This record gives sequence, structure tokens and C-alpha cells, in this order.
Amino acid sequence: MFRKDTQHVYRVDAFLKLPWLEHGFGTRLSQNWPPEPLVFLRQIHSDRCVVVDGATGCLGEGDALITDTPGRFLSVRTADCIPILLADERRRVVAAVHAGWRGTVQEIASKTAAEMAARFGSRMEDLIAAIGPGICGKCYTVGPEVASRLRPWFPERDDLDGPTTVDLAEANRRQLIAAGIPPTRIFTGAPCTKCVPEEFHSFRRTRDHTGRMISGIAIAG
Repeated sequence: MFRKDTQHVYRVDAFLKLPWLEHGFGTRLSQNWPPEPLVFLRQIHSDRCVVVDGATGCLGEGDALITDTPGRFLSVRTADCIPILLADERRRVVAAVHAGWRGTVQEIASKTAAEMAARFGSRMEDLIAAIGPGICGKCYTVGPEVASRLRPWFPERDDLDGPTTVDLAEANRRQLIAAGIPPTRIFTGAPCTKCVPEEFHSFRRTRDHTGRMISGIAIAG
């Protein structure tokens, strides 16, 4: 489902089948990446979605970008948080999402899908979602103040009142399913950013000395 190309950028097979789409999940080794013109936000771990018309550059604060305008590369920066790319193959609408634990608790991914529906008429059954490289469920250790807030998406677990590990990618996958996106159209299995230091920056691994990867998506202009 995820494959690394010669630019050291991870691509998703389902997106590669759409000739009008550009996308990728960057690594610390990515070359000639990302493409221009770039659109990005000051990420604040929120549930705020920004709709992009003709603008480029920094569009203020938020954690998700949506557009139906060609030639605008929507981007998010991560270093353990989860990058999520969405595409409506019928209406040709795309979105890029930054989902840390705070954004996940606020359901940023499913709210982005809902905003695509409200603003552009997207149907959930037409969306494709790819959940990119982030910290995995085995590496992401949290305290009860975080784990307990993720309880709605892990009802089968009885260990969320104390220190434990949680899987942010899985929480977001379940939220997208609850929003109405078919499970077969949600692609997971990307590498863990903490486990693969030669490819990814990781805040959990190097703290304040870490860099960021850029992931993004665009309608070909």
C-alpha cells in the first residue's frame, strides 16, 4: 500500500491510480520535496480546518487544509504526529491533516471529511484516506491524562486509566470509519517514525533537536 520512491518519499498505490492527483509522505531524506507552490498552517493541535482558494504560503493557524483548486500543494509537518491525506475521487477535492493526540481527541480527521462534504458536496463513499508515517502503537507511551481521553475510540481496552501505550493511527482510522468512509478505502501500515531513525525525525526520540517531515497532497495544475 505504501511504497518509497527514488526521492525517498512514500506514496500510496490508491492515490497513484488517480492521474489528476499529486501526493506524498516525506522523510528526512526526501529530495526535491515538497513541490511548489506550498500551502501550510501554523499547527496548533486543534480541530480547525482551513479551506484554500487561490492563496499560497502560510494561511494562519489550524491543523487541516482542504481545496478543490488545482496547483496548490497542501502540506502538514510532523515528527511523530500522524499525517493524513484525503482525496475525493469524484469531486476532485483534497485535504491534508495533522493529527497529534490533541487533534485526535478533537476528531480533526473526521471533521475534515465532514467539511469536505459540507463545502464541496463530497460523499464519504467517494473518499480515499491514507494515514502516513507517525509513532506506532508500541512506541507511543502516554499517561492516564492522555490515554483516558482516547477511551471513546478504544472501548475494548480496560487499561486507559494509567500509563500505557496508544495507537493514534488506529484511533484516526476508527474515526474515519465512524464518519462513513469505507474501511477498504482507508490505507494504513506506514512505518513508525520512532522505530526508523534513518528515515524519520521523531520528537519522542530526540526531543527539541528533531526536525520535521513534510507530507502533502495537490490537484495537478
